[in-house]
Amino acid sequence: MKNEKTYKTDQEQFWAGEFGTEYIQRNRSQHLLASNLNFFTIALHSASRINTCIEFGANIGMNLKALKLLYPDLQMHGIEINDDASKELTQTLGVNNVFAGSIFDYPAEKKFDLVLIKGVLIHINPNKLDDVYEKLVQSVDRYLLLVEYYNPSPVSIPYRGHSDRLFKRDFAGEIIDKYPEVQLIDYGFIYHRDPVFPQDDITWFLMEKK
Repeated sequence: MKNEKTYKTDQEQFWAGEFGTEYIQRNRSQHLLASNLNFFTIALHSASRINTCIEFGANIGMNLKALKLLYPDLQMHGIEINDDASKELTQTLGVNNVFAGSIFDYPAEKKFDLVLIKGVLIHINPNKLDDVYEKLVQSVDRYLLLVEYYNPSPVSIPYRGHSDRLFKRDFAGEIIDKYPEVQLIDYGFIYHRDPVFPQDDITWFLMEKK
């Protein structure tokens, strides 16, 4: 049976379960792929060539598929907690390139040119954010691209009828303050009403590890 694993937080259980599986179908379209391709073209404009990448919370790989179009030789890896999503991700990346489990359990032993996290930190239990920050920075060889909802101070807001499932704050600022070797090199915002390539009101931060 699925989802009999023990998780450290309610938020993990939420995404490992039925809600996480339903999310797959809401985020599978050629329009999303096109918007993602446009987004990464903008967000990585200041980066040099990228050969390896890992995405924390990759779902079925829509972000990685867009990156592969930009960098055809890109070696891609992903971490995904939902069983259904990780199985589909494996079909795209290969079984050896997918960590099927919680970010908290990922060993962070390898380093990558680009570490990507997009729309995931907002769903992490705030008490466990430092653990994720540590794994992100440990995995970075050069660039960290953080793409989340921004708020200058921490706040929790309802998410599709659920409480304590979406949190906004200055994730990038907290990482920069905690890790002096990580420096901001670019940032921006994509509006959900963009007439051609909309995203979900995301603020992105491209950081480089010196």
